[in-house]
Amino acid sequence: MSPVELVAEDGMIAPGAAPGALDIRGLTVSYGERPAVFSVDASFAEGAMTAIVGPNGAGKSTLLKAVLGIVKPLSGAVSVFGKPFAATRSRVAYVPQRASVDWDFPTRVIDVVLMGLYRELGLLSRLRASDKARAEKCLERVGMSDFAGRQIGQLSGGQQQRVFLARALAQGADLYLLDEPFAGVDAATEKAIIDVLKSLKAQGKTVIAVHHDLSTVAEYFDEIFMINVRKMAHGPVREAFTAESLQNTYGGRLAATQIDQLTLSAG
Repeated sequence: MSPVELVAEDGMIAPGAAPGALDIRGLTVSYGERPAVFSVDASFAEGAMTAIVGPNGAGKSTLLKAVLGIVKPLSGAVSVFGKPFAATRSRVAYVPQRASVDWDFPTRVIDVVLMGLYRELGLLSRLRASDKARAEKCLERVGMSDFAGRQIGQLSGGQQQRVFLARALAQGADLYLLDEPFAGVDAATEKAIIDVLKSLKAQGKTVIAVHHDLSTVAEYFDEIFMINVRKMAHGPVREAFTAESLQNTYGGRLAATQIDQLTLSAG
């Protein structure tokens, strides 16, 4: 686990851990004149599950998109397993926010999961029986085997989220980046997703997820990365999920009683 990193008033941080699964240095992203992410440094531990948390508009999703090259940063560098992202792209799987996907696109569930193999096989490659079996296995892992032939737009929000997780599993990645994977899903889907993510961790995979429910951080994750445009805190949940870091990150958005309850659950 990496040590706790608390940001001082001048924006400087103590030296972090050794390079991890994902390293970010001096990352700044701006939409117009206002920075969405400002001068972020972070090293995410290999084989850990990390929650990225912060208030609305804090830059959580933007941070992931900048790592993936979906949005272009003004400055900074990103490396994955010690190499530039372009050289390690095949080792990274991404699950976007469900709200950002066009669910009216006419495609079957099994075809969505097979998309996870295109980077490995090539868009024009002929799919083999073993490829379909691999996709079906991924659907089985997320409890969606019975929906393989269904149109993706006919599924509930929770079911759609499971399918996109299955697509990520099909990639056989080492680093999984998820943007709000539990947003708007039912309790059964949330449990199914967290069980899969914990199984990935047990296999030595690295999971980094934008997360909105502070009450489940301690139960679900090993580490926490707190952001409000700047990095506010980063480290093991038991050490970094403190009243001070919550107050610094959320300001008046959280009542003192909420902070007390949250930090008690993480203790």
